[in-house]
Amino acid sequence: MDDRRLKARYRRIMAFFTRLTVRFILWEILLPRLGLRALTRRTRSQRIQQAAREFRLLAVQLGGVMIKVGQFLSARLDILPPEATEELAGLQDEVPAEDFEAIRQLAEQELGAPLTELFAVFDPSPLAAASLGQVHRACLREDAPAAADFRKVVVKIQRPYIESLIEVDLMALRRFGGWLQRYEPIRRRADVAALIEEFSLTIRREVDYLEEGQNAETFAANFRQRERVHVPRVVWELTTQRVLTLEDVYAIKITDYEAIRQAGIDPAEVAKELLDTYLQQIFEDGFFHADPHPGNLFVTPLSPCDEAGLTWRLTFVDFGMVGEVPANLRQGLREMLIAVGTRDAARVVRAYQTLNVLLPGADLQLIEQAEAQLFERFWGMNMRELTQVSHAEMMRFALQFRQLLYDMPFQIPHNLLLLGRTVAILSGMCTGLDPNFNVWYQLQPYAEKLIAAEATSSWREWVAEATQWVRLLFIVPGRADRVLQLAESGKLNVQTPVLEEQMRRIEKSLQRLYLAFVAGIFFLGGILLFLNGASVGGALCLALAALLFLWSFAK
Repeated sequence: MDDRRLKARYRRIMAFFTRLTVRFILWEILLPRLGLRALTRRTRSQRIQQAAREFRLLAVQLGGVMIKVGQFLSARLDILPPEATEELAGLQDEVPAEDFEAIRQLAEQELGAPLTELFAVFDPSPLAAASLGQVHRACLREDAPAAADFRKVVVKIQRPYIESLIEVDLMALRRFGGWLQRYEPIRRRADVAALIEEFSLTIRREVDYLEEGQNAETFAANFRQRERVHVPRVVWELTTQRVLTLEDVYAIKITDYEAIRQAGIDPAEVAKELLDTYLQQIFEDGFFHADPHPGNLFVTPLSPCDEAGLTWRLTFVDFGMVGEVPANLRQGLREMLIAVGTRDAARVVRAYQTLNVLLPGADLQLIEQAEAQLFERFWGMNMRELTQVSHAEMMRFALQFRQLLYDMPFQIPHNLLLLGRTVAILSGMCTGLDPNFNVWYQLQPYAEKLIAAEATSSWREWVAEATQWVRLLFIVPGRADRVLQLAESGKLNVQTPVLEEQMRRIEKSLQRLYLAFVAGIFFLGGILLFLNGASVGGALCLALAALLFLWSFAK
């Protein structure tokens, strides 16, 4: 792809981000300071939805990384409002197919031989086309090593020039991220640069088909004892970094509920099996399939039933996007699962702390009270019942914990991002399969299993904890005596980091208010000068007003 087209793509992306930034500054910074805060609040929801819709259209037209960005942002409930995430949630990784001639040339270059020599049959019409590559059906030659086990395969081939498109899109994202990082409310809530780098790493892994093949084999090994779960086998002799050949396992899409029923399969059983597989992936394996959209999950009827008496299997494909759950994160998630399964609000707060999702200064007691109320009011409801909770009931809860909802003392670490998106998609799939799907009752047996394992896992942990308590019994009296001596001598110094942070914020707010006041004077002066024909002086005053507004924004 020539530089001219790449530059045009970059300019188009940056033009969109520039318009978005200008609109944000106008509506969220300038107009509220000119006394139009009520107007901005009244129109905010509509404007956010419109911006998300425009981005979705841009992503579909450009393909490449932009679709992945939209899917990434649709999971950022901690940063984006619901109007934006709901608009982006429907962004599917489906784009127009690439010209087959270009695809054929790339595949033959990678595999080192014409497709007619490598395959007995190769379908030029793509089975699926995505933003980073597309999939074609094929049939192995009889003398191929894998042909003894299966002959029908699918060949996943990257789009030509995809690496160049990725670099251009990431360059635009980094520049826009630098703009966002200047806005303190965003800077305080998220490390935009780190998020973009995390996203960049994910994208680069997704276009490495050798790694994807290894991911598929790791997943298959983790589920080798579960006959109900199936993973396509990799044809390594026909696989490179840009071409991946797999066993053809395409069957009934997991969202084709009518076809599932016609095959004699209970969709509710599929929902239960789907959740159980993810519980194992997250809490036992620490390695999970992170892109469970309908095109990557199939229900495969078995007729006649196999040796184990099974009549269907759950089939996973596309392991380009996987997530890992480190030991500390897994422990926090296990703690959370047990807390939810046993309705233990205090344990939920401890799980939040282990997961590192609480901002400094969070009111732990208030969070615990809110969790206890959530359990009391909503625990046991199925998905349909939860969606039918009355607005009045939600408002009562919001009023009771309005300070907590206003402060929103939560942050999402980077390693929870893919997991959060995965769980959100998974929840929708289970509810689609079974409208009465009750996640509480599905989690409870698994939580009880974890509690039993926790109680018998290691007696050494109990001994270590008892030893720690004995040590504290000897240390605490001495420390308490020293504290009392310092207090009596007037040398006791108590640090209050939360109060100090609040004072710094108040001081910054006063500085911004002063700058905004002065900018307002210049703005009004510029308007008056224009009205009286002094266009040069008016322009100068307006320019000074804009600079002061931007300065107050950057403080």
